Amino acid sequence: MKNLLIPILIGLMAFLYIFIIPQEPLAMKVVLKLIPMALIIIYAFRKLPASPSPALRLVVIGLFFCMLGDGFIAVSFVAGLGAFLVGHLFYLTGFLKMADITKLRLAAIIPIGLYSWLIGRQLIASIAAEGNGMLMMPVIAYMLVISIMALSAILTGSKWAIAGSLLFVISDSILSWNMFVSGVFYSDVFIMITYYSAQFLIACSLSSFGKREATITAKSEVIRPF
Repeated sequence: MKNLLIPILIGLMAFLYIFIIPQEPLAMKVVLKLIPMALIIIYAFRKLPASPSPALRLVVIGLFFCMLGDGFIAVSFVAGLGAFLVGHLFYLTGFLKMADITKLRLAAIIPIGLYSWLIGRQLIASIAAEGNGMLMMPVIAYMLVISIMALSAILTGSKWAIAGSLLFVISDSILSWNMFVSGVFYSDVFIMITYYSAQFLIACSLSSFGKREATITAKSEVIRPF
């Protein structure tokens, strides 16, 4: 039960934010939005091994920048987008350091690229039609980075990281489609459920990565010559 305490708190606080808390006042809404992410970061630290590798530390830093993005985006879309982009750069760098590349995993670049192209061309067309040219490059850069992040998670072979990264793509797809193309029913609910789930799963992946690194280290010590 002790191990379930933080996940239960994450679920409760996420439920309160998504379904109970009113839109105003904004300051209270933002603070309560950050609480689930703060708890997820605490949970991530608990999932780290005693001596975490630089790759695992990078993933935790990515969680922190995403939490900053949660706060910034309430005030400035571009600032929030920038913080999330930095977070994804930390994610993908950490994931690539832990990648276990196979031909099948590498082939994921095809569906990811196709999906990004289909969504991206519609977003870009809508942004251009609305005369928001200043958002064009930030949105394109973000789409490219989150696509690479998803691919890097797949290359690790971790089911937690893969599920988390794909849910992140879904969450951001709903958000961007709702913002720039056309309204999505219950968009706020779908965006935040997939978002918090994505971050929680990425935090969960740290445990499996830590065990994998411990196994590799143990094997290297066994075969090391005297």
